[in-house]
Amino acid sequence: MLNKETIMIQPLTPSTIAVVNDANDTFPVIGYVSPRFVEGKWSYEEHLLEISQTTRFPDDQLDWTKYIEKEDRIVFLAFSGDSCIGQIRLVRDWNRFAYIENIAVKQAFRKHGVGHRLLAAATTWAKERNLVGLSLEAQHDNLIACRFYARQGFVLGGVDTLKQYANPQIGLTLYWYKIF
Repeated sequence: MLNKETIMIQPLTPSTIAVVNDANDTFPVIGYVSPRFVEGKWSYEEHLLEISQTTRFPDDQLDWTKYIEKEDRIVFLAFSGDSCIGQIRLVRDWNRFAYIENIAVKQAFRKHGVGHRLLAAATTWAKERNLVGLSLEAQHDNLIACRFYARQGFVLGGVDTLKQYANPQIGLTLYWYKIF
């Protein structure tokens, strides 16, 4: 059984680059979000699919050394023992938000507080740099992720219909914000 004491959050180091994509796992697609903009405020409705599906993002192929010991970007990894079970990748954005480029938790470790702990590390990092909050984007058909962000205090701040123009499987990009 995983308990909070067994989860260790640490910044990416040269020796942990090899496991940075280990948390990239399949996730269920159970529905989608229909956003609405009324009287200057975003809201949304959830719609469940009759048949859920699973999908997986491709592993990130980045120069990971650019995230090690830098003032404007970082990757935090979550470990259970020697296993990398989660990661969050952040950059200081031009608008004084810490932009979350990616957050992932290994399937077997979801619903155990790993994502919450990664966001807590991101929050601490952003506050230490006097940033105003966290931001990220999600696809409208990643309902489980959208629910997670809302539970963590994020609010929907915008929608883009063209961001994924070259990817016809994705209709809407949702922009989520957590202001400190």
